[in-house]
Amino acid sequence: MSLGPTIETARLVLRPHRISDYEDCCALTSDPEAVRMIYQNPMSREDTWHRLLRFAGHWSLLGYGLLIVEEKLSGRVVGEVGLADFHRGLGDDFDPFPEMAWMMSTEVHGRGYATEAAQAALRWMEVAFSPDRTVCIIDPANGPSLRVAEKLGYHPIGNAEYKGKPILKLRRFASAHG
Repeated sequence: MSLGPTIETARLVLRPHRISDYEDCCALTSDPEAVRMIYQNPMSREDTWHRLLRFAGHWSLLGYGLLIVEEKLSGRVVGEVGLADFHRGLGDDFDPFPEMAWMMSTEVHGRGYATEAAQAALRWMEVAFSPDRTVCIIDPANGPSLRVAEKLGYHPIGNAEYKGKPILKLRRFASAHG
């Protein structure tokens, strides 16, 4: 059963999560460097299972969500990317809008996969839902993700604290809106 789209880029395939992705998701969420700026520590298998179900629930209830990122040539799962509604409680300038998120395994950092996958997910979201803007949060110390956000057209809109740590809130207006 597939509730979301399959999106192909030059090097990647983005597709909905499947139950069979559980072990690959565990590998991703237990990669200390991949999760360091997001969760601080690797996730338990139980938390990864709940996360996988939450992502499937986004597609079922909202019609959008996060997608698995596979390398086209190898078929290997190398990350996740997409848009979600996490109800973070970060204010009216953030919460009402779809939130962009990405995470790539350490072994593919620096290859441009996050930017390539996120651009494809944003294009799909703009066609499917036409949001006037999307948002994201990034740890201010996460230089690589800040560079990805800049390439995607995100601009800072303020600082906040989320789960006891400082974050930077960013916003991107849809390409049709300038």
